[in-house]
Amino acid sequence: MIPHYPPGHHLLEDKVVVVTAAAGTGIGSAVAKRCLEEGANVVISDWHERRLAEKAAELAELGKVHAITCDVTLEDQVQGLTAGAVEQFGRIDVMINNAGLGGTRSVLEMTDEEWSRVLDITLTGTFRCTRAVLRQFVEQGGGGAIVNNASVIGWRAQAGQAHYAAAKAGVMALTRCSALDAAEHGVRINAVAPSLAMHPFLAKVTSDELLQELQGREAFGRAAEPWEVANVMVFLASDYASYMTGEVVSVSSQHP
Repeated sequence: MIPHYPPGHHLLEDKVVVVTAAAGTGIGSAVAKRCLEEGANVVISDWHERRLAEKAAELAELGKVHAITCDVTLEDQVQGLTAGAVEQFGRIDVMINNAGLGGTRSVLEMTDEEWSRVLDITLTGTFRCTRAVLRQFVEQGGGGAIVNNASVIGWRAQAGQAHYAAAKAGVMALTRCSALDAAEHGVRINAVAPSLAMHPFLAKVTSDELLQELQGREAFGRAAEPWEVANVMVFLASDYASYMTGEVVSVSSQHP
């Protein structure tokens, strides 16, 4: 049974939050919505202009939201994202690195292009956004929070997921190491590692048989709702997590 959607509690009141890959129906859009409900001003980004504009119009009913097109594989667009957020709201307080790309392919059949694209978006894209916003945080005088979206696949093996698992394991390592670099500036960097969060795109690219198998591994017998993952991301972004940095928090009910 899916629990009731909890109300906001002003956890991000007046903070400026940037969310990447927020135009779809998954975790990115869910966390953008949750941040607005928690009192934040939100900048959403995605590479797909039409979907981004539609999502911005939808979210505008909840608070101040601004959309900036950004492909995280392009450094100039990442720079444009941070600069645009500052131009719009005067500063950045939180960066949520949600952009990622998956897929299923055996290592025996995987091409260099497939491998490189997943790592460039999922891992290197997270690095580019982290570097850009860290420099902005330092320019602002320090402070701020970064929340990365990893995956339990970074810990647990799954056939056909070598590229995605390697990228998400890299996001975990990037989170831990960059947190040490950022600590002297008062910046916290943490990550979530969801197991299975259900949304229409996942259902479209995953067979019913595999989805049933994955759901069967969960203690609750269901996938997480994207907003259930978003709630943990909001906690890590908030002052309630003020002593947490370099941590990867599993958002999972999965059992062995």
